[in-house]
Amino acid sequence: MRISPKLAPAAALLAALLPGCTMIPPADPARMQGYAPADAPPPAGYPPQTAPAPYTPAQTYTPPYAPPPAPSELPPAAPLTYAAIGQTVTVSGPRITPLAVLEDSRCPMNARCVWAGQVRLRVRIDSGRGGEVEMTSGKPVSVADGALELVEVRPDKAAGGQNNGTVAQSAYRFGFRFSGGY
Repeated sequence: MRISPKLAPAAALLAALLPGCTMIPPADPARMQGYAPADAPPPAGYPPQTAPAPYTPAQTYTPPYAPPPAPSELPPAAPLTYAAIGQTVTVSGPRITPLAVLEDSRCPMNARCVWAGQVRLRVRIDSGRGGEVEMTSGKPVSVADGALELVEVRPDKAAGGQNNGTVAQSAYRFGFRFSGGY
């Protein structure tokens, strides 16, 4: 970009205000090696310019268009299995027992939040790897030959009121889904 002589003082000031920046003056085409004006004839021994050959596309194969499957054609998602704290349920194979809520930072349903929040839960898994693990809502955990996910937590939190947005441990219901197990 060429800087007009009127703007040169402003460009110098800008360069001084922005440390680490270097102002590079525009190139002078007359000083460039091998420069020739566009209307100058080509040098001796240089092949004359000819028009490029017209473009001919190569023969290509375009497969027929296949629309994406309709929602009714997609495989149905496995149903959720719900459990309360201390209740053991079978989720398409593994047996799960929610033990304790470690964190419930979900945004209350009657509030506006920047982050939706999450629920962290300690569970006992009686299949595959077994033992106690920590689960976070929306993040699958590898179990045996599949993945176990905490998909839904009930009831929703509500700001204000007597409980001030908290949920009693006995009121929680956790919706689990197991995928895989082929």
